[in-house]
Amino acid sequence: MQKRIEIQNASLSEDGLRLECGEDVSGAGRKASGQMLVDSDHFAFVYILESADSFEYVIIKENVWPALKEALDQRKPAILEAGDETVELSGLHEELDYLLENIKDNANYGEMEEKVKRVFL
Repeated sequence: MQKRIEIQNASLSEDGLRLECGEDVSGAGRKASGQMLVDSDHFAFVYILESADSFEYVIIKENVWPALKEALDQRKPAILEAGDETVELSGLHEELDYLLENIKDNANYGEMEEKVKRVFL
């Protein structure tokens, strides 16, 4: 089973980027995979979490991108806040750098290419 965790809010602090999902999704025993995907149909970056019997997708939509860009520029860690649980999204910067490079000047991403350029490039 695959679960989607949609980020509702992001805030940058001294210790990192706090990604809040707005729902209690604690207790899943999740860990960071260090892998990301692009959902160009819904204009989102997707970080993959692993749990005992499934994957969970952390959906990072464009409303969060400005804070994500700041964290990327400052190389601050991204931390998912899921109820009482926190998970550092390890490898996020490297994955995001790779995806941004692939999206740049690539018409296959459609409208997402322009949206990414406005915020990240």
